Amino acid sequence: MTAAIDEDRLSETFSALASSTRRGILARLAEGEATVNELAEPFEMTLPAISKHIKVLQRAGLVTRGRRAQYRPCLLDAERLAEVSTWAEQYRPVWEARFDRLDDYLSQLGTHRPAGGHDE
Repeated sequence: MTAAIDEDRLSETFSALASSTRRGILARLAEGEATVNELAEPFEMTLPAISKHIKVLQRAGLVTRGRRAQYRPCLLDAERLAEVSTWAEQYRPVWEARFDRLDDYLSQLGTHRPAGGHDE
């Protein structure tokens, strides 16, 4: 197995990802850095509300803030997402085996049509 995963950090990351607003913010940041105003545009919420979501993402290590004069853009920090991916990857054999069984079952259904049955 891969390196040990910090369970507290993983829980904090999943907690931050539980909000569709925060996932939307991350999706926007995957395209490049953005200001709080730019991140707020697609959402019908106040700037302080968006700022709170950004702070949750910062505490979870998913977002960092740059510093250029008065301009403080938000940036995606994908390291924690890589940890989530690593955690989920350990279950790949389980879901692949289930998909293989589903493929077998669907194949069996296709070869065992009832007499007189036809597609319409």
